[in-house]
Amino acid sequence: MKIAVGSDHAGFEEPPPYYKPALVEHLQALGHEVIDCGPSGPGSVDYPDFAKKVCEVILAGDAEMGVLLCGTGMGISMAANRFKGIRAAVCDRPEMAWLAREHNDANVLCLGKRLLSLREALNLIDIFLATPFSNGERHQRRVTKIDTVAEAS
Repeated sequence: MKIAVGSDHAGFEEPPPYYKPALVEHLQALGHEVIDCGPSGPGSVDYPDFAKKVCEVILAGDAEMGVLLCGTGMGISMAANRFKGIRAAVCDRPEMAWLAREHNDANVLCLGKRLLSLREALNLIDIFLATPFSNGERHQRRVTKIDTVAEAS
């Protein structure tokens, strides 16, 4: 699977291990092709810029899923969800990652570096990527409504 990854400077916050490079390495070790949308170091950057890059890659069809990382996951998810066709979910528990995929067909996982251990973050990625969308009628109806609301704004 092709996965776009991006973060703000939280992906490189001290102390090591630095989360963003570790996430990329983990995904590659699982056999995924990673499109690294930046940044490449710890300098202060604005999370909307990197959410936009990841979303554009997904919407162009160059990646199937995305993983975004900021301090809490919230800011970067708000930026990502401004793009029609993106369903970004902040997850901090395994059940959230599973349900975000199964019920909401989320295509971007947002993680909070300051709230999760690296092990927890990697586990959430694994669950998110392994869980298919249910395609249940009620879930599909709701996902369709999400895009309809996006068109109206």
